[in-house]
Amino acid sequence: MEPQNLTSVSEFLLLGLSDDPELQPHLFGLFLTMYLVTVLGNLLIILAVSSDSHLHTPMYFFLSNLSLADIGFSTTTVPKMLVNIQTHSKYITYAGCLTQMSFYFLFECLDNLLLAVMAYDRFVAICHPLNYPIIVNPRLCGLLVLLSFFSSLLESQIHCLMVSQLTFCTDVEIHHFFCDAPQLLHLACSYTSINTILIYFIGAIFGGIPLSGILCSYSRIASSILRVPTTGGKYKAFSTCGSHLSVVCLFYGTGLGVYLGSSISPSPGKDAVASVVYTVVIPMLNPFIYSLRNRDIKRALWGIISITA
Repeated sequence: MEPQNLTSVSEFLLLGLSDDPELQPHLFGLFLTMYLVTVLGNLLIILAVSSDSHLHTPMYFFLSNLSLADIGFSTTTVPKMLVNIQTHSKYITYAGCLTQMSFYFLFECLDNLLLAVMAYDRFVAICHPLNYPIIVNPRLCGLLVLLSFFSSLLESQIHCLMVSQLTFCTDVEIHHFFCDAPQLLHLACSYTSINTILIYFIGAIFGGIPLSGILCSYSRIASSILRVPTTGGKYKAFSTCGSHLSVVCLFYGTGLGVYLGSSISPSPGKDAVASVVYTVVIPMLNPFIYSLRNRDIKRALWGIISITA
């Protein structure tokens, strides 16, 4: 098979989740519903935090930024899939593919870093409560969010640059519902071993360092909670970080499943299902996880509802 230079490849074919025509309307309805719930739920979190002065704290500032990142994460992949299903066309342009991949890594890394920042916030709040307002001040909060964004932008551009150097064969079928770097590496005719090592090395840095920070923060939090003499005090301290811990377990559990599964035993079907959970289901669940057990968020949401009613 003759390889084409990457610049001559004008489009790729996204095979999606299923080739069955009878399933397409059901997939369209399911993913449209999940996407609308994701956008609406996360927008409500942002609106609740911005409209209630009681929520103008570092924890909720980081939460609103996480909600914004989750909207971007889902918007990167789902709308294109919905358009492809509706138009019965599975093609995506080369430029569109690289753009989608760049935004995917941008928002994925931003989620990683914001979760680590939120873990640090909970560590300071629980382990150093008296110094919390001094340490986690508005200037530091803004700096941490900006640093997270520019670090994520750097990672996305590194991935984009690596993929742009590849050459492809005439087979441009991607066994996925969006453009992902490992899938593009499988299509490449050029030597990709170095690219594969670099992708997983970068993933280990931008994913491993935040995860290490989260584990370190929660080990210190657990140690601090265990020293609390009363059961009620322990529960109160743990309840302030229970929602965040649930999101961390979901995010990193499925994320590790996606990348370890694709590297150990590649299976397009299993990878696609795991990616659906990672990119669609978790951003949809985050607002529910953070609001159902949070009285402040529920009070702010009810306030918004009562105003609009």
